[in-house]
Amino acid sequence: MAGLVGIAEIEEARARLAPVLLPTPVEGSDSLSRLAGRPVLLKPEHRQRTGSFKIRGAYNLISRLEAGREVVAASAGNHAQGVARAAALTGLRATIFMPVGAALPKVAATRADGAEVRLEGTVLDESIAVARRYAGEVGAAFVHPFDDPLIIAGQGTVGLEISEEVEGDVTVLVPVGGGGLISGVAAALAHARPSARVIGVQAEGAASMRVSLDAGRLVTLDRVSTIADGIAVKAPSDLTTAHVRAHVAGVVTVSDDEISHALILLLERAKAVVEPAGAAALAAILAGKVPGNGPALAVLSGGNVDPLLLIRLIEHGLTAAGRYLLMRIVIDDHPGGLASLTAAVAEMGLNVLEVEHHRVGLALGLDKVEVLLTAETRDPEHRDETVRALRGAGFAAEPVG
Repeated sequence: MAGLVGIAEIEEARARLAPVLLPTPVEGSDSLSRLAGRPVLLKPEHRQRTGSFKIRGAYNLISRLEAGREVVAASAGNHAQGVARAAALTGLRATIFMPVGAALPKVAATRADGAEVRLEGTVLDESIAVARRYAGEVGAAFVHPFDDPLIIAGQGTVGLEISEEVEGDVTVLVPVGGGGLISGVAAALAHARPSARVIGVQAEGAASMRVSLDAGRLVTLDRVSTIADGIAVKAPSDLTTAHVRAHVAGVVTVSDDEISHALILLLERAKAVVEPAGAAALAAILAGKVPGNGPALAVLSGGNVDPLLLIRLIEHGLTAAGRYLLMRIVIDDHPGGLASLTAAVAEMGLNVLEVEHHRVGLALGLDKVEVLLTAETRDPEHRDETVRALRGAGFAAEPVG
């Protein structure tokens, strides 16, 4: 189809990238397969150079530029690191614009590769606009994170590898922000493995590709809100949307809770440290949003997550998985009241993480006190059983959240 990246461009990109890529062979997970009720495969691009697939497209473009050319890009993190590393490998100077809220480890890693980092814009789309303007003013080469055939061809090498590493029919799940990765993967598989079905996965709070497909035109969201900052893009491009329409079976969305749950399972079951955007594809599989029962492959697109954010994500994911229970319990305000509650909890074999005792500022009777109790539970069913058991023991227990 005219205007779309073809297999020749992707094959050429693979030859160009061969000296710089790390191997990320597809691997299966028995544990995740049992949870999903179907074979689950993982393409671990979080182990790629710079911690994501982005080096593929960045190097494919930048390696073609003339010596001495300045390179300019905009990114929330992964594309920034890919461009910075590609520029360093080719001896070019790089200036990277990042949103003011970009994760500090991603900023530091970008600077560590020799790039000049400028923090401008509150979201990626604003940073892209500033970077484009700057590149035009100084005559630099602007490296778009997804709206470029060379970028798409580079990302398409992921699809070529999948076609060679997986036997038989497979459904390939790809995280989608602006659409560069899924455009390349789907284009590659359309030629190298036509039987493969490609499905895009977006965060519910940043589903610009899904909205654009539904509307039949390019739509720019007013705002995006998701923990998956790597795919928090207000709008795809005409180029990536055309690739998705041509080669992709559909685009599904996942909630932040579903992403957090997948991230926790990747830590626990696959021993993989993956950022929220990188866990989105697996989240769709585990949430039952992928039709069929055949093999499903999740592209783990990146692993550059701030350790402080990871702590919060773990807590959020454990809560979403029913592993924490926060209860509001009103008890009698007299000596032994709290002891009777903790004794009842102890009889259930629960591990109490935190207890807060409140009297002031609440609409309670003079002889009552509120207790906020946080305990560990096994799953949502155990959480509900605990609440019912406490109520059966005479306590006015209400789950919070």
